Amino acid sequence: MGIHLCGLPRFRAAAARVSLARRAWFWIFLDMEQMQRRVGVIGGVRIPFCRNNTTYADVGNFGMSVKVLGSLVERYGLHGVELGEVALGAVIKHASDWNLAREALLSSGLAPTTPGITTARACGTSLDNAIIVANKIACGQIEAGIAAGSDTTSDVPIVYGTRLRKRLLRAKTLQDKLKIALHRFSLKELKPSFPGVAEPRTGKAMGDHCEQMAKQWHIGRVAQDELALASHRKLAAAYDAGFFEDLIVPFRGIRRDGFLRPDTTPEKLAALKPAFDKTSGQGTLTAGNSTGLSDGAAAVLLASEAWAAQRGLKVQAWFRDAEVAAVDFVHGEGLLMAPTVAVPRLLKRNGLTLQDFDYYEIHEAFAAQVLCTLRAWESADYCRNRLGLDAPLGAIDPAKLNVHGSSLAVGHPFAATGARIIATLAKLLEQKGAGRGLISICTAGGMGVTAILER
Repeated sequence: MGIHLCGLPRFRAAAARVSLARRAWFWIFLDMEQMQRRVGVIGGVRIPFCRNNTTYADVGNFGMSVKVLGSLVERYGLHGVELGEVALGAVIKHASDWNLAREALLSSGLAPTTPGITTARACGTSLDNAIIVANKIACGQIEAGIAAGSDTTSDVPIVYGTRLRKRLLRAKTLQDKLKIALHRFSLKELKPSFPGVAEPRTGKAMGDHCEQMAKQWHIGRVAQDELALASHRKLAAAYDAGFFEDLIVPFRGIRRDGFLRPDTTPEKLAALKPAFDKTSGQGTLTAGNSTGLSDGAAAVLLASEAWAAQRGLKVQAWFRDAEVAAVDFVHGEGLLMAPTVAVPRLLKRNGLTLQDFDYYEIHEAFAAQVLCTLRAWESADYCRNRLGLDAPLGAIDPAKLNVHGSSLAVGHPFAATGARIIATLAKLLEQKGAGRGLISICTAGGMGVTAILER
């Protein structure tokens, strides 16, 4: 699915095909292309990401969302300002959070006339939200908006069993509920129902799927541990260099991500037991090379060039284009391989090669998933047979990959990861002065969300 801002490349292609008798349409399409505006990433903030059931255990998505939105308002002087949209999502949320984005922005300091939309596309949620906001800005529908995400696995919705729920819902009064609840009541009905962690179509956890991918692509344990170790070391170095001072706002007394292990070693990682395939003797995914359950939130501000200039705000990077894809994981494709499909479409539409980037921000759901993605792009067979390409996309410079660490060291609150990556990449491009970055995020359900930022 192509998501080029406003879809204008398709207009260009259509215009190129029109006959001379329809030349007038060409000028209509040309005018539409000229109307597309550049979308600037002004900057972003997040709170430190924490392990679940620790520092943020009693905060919840609403509290974390208010914190990051409010911090963005403070940083960019947006008190009382009406934005065109706040797109904020959460993957794990209570039914009472059905309007989370709107409720959180009403407590953020933004004008109460700012609309909000609550979304979810698993791990790609806040990158998707950036696409939503960017498209509206590019098309001239709005001038500025916020893309954000929050997730907690410390405060998950736990409900009664189906039978008791249905009986209670039939009652209209409290007295009726008590009568119905006690009539033919069984203690089994009090057995709680927890949110599922397995793919509904396969019954397998994401880690189980990734184990299959690692075996298919021959990704060994040592390579996975090396990538995880590098992520921790790069994140620790970035903290020491002060890179995150304006990207992270302290919360609940903490200033650094709770997953960071600067003292981890190859020996410590090698000592960990397999976390998913525990019986075959072939399992390679462990707690050390897989992301842990996380709590956290992140947000980024996007705007038109004119709106930013009017408010005296600098643009860190430009949101150039995006692409979403899906794979048929039910019938054999790797669950987390959709970015391998999305990226070549994105490259083709923009006339780029995989090597035309200064930074690659590939979300580290698992070390194995990152390595499978890179190996697929280097595979002539995969690129020809699955992607329909004449040649492999090729290798990337590993020195340009996740240069300040990624999810294995940072943590992965599902809906917050996209906004975290956008903010990190935008600052990297601003510091460099010029360049281009590729974002790649795999998601549950066999989907992938990708984007290009440039400066």
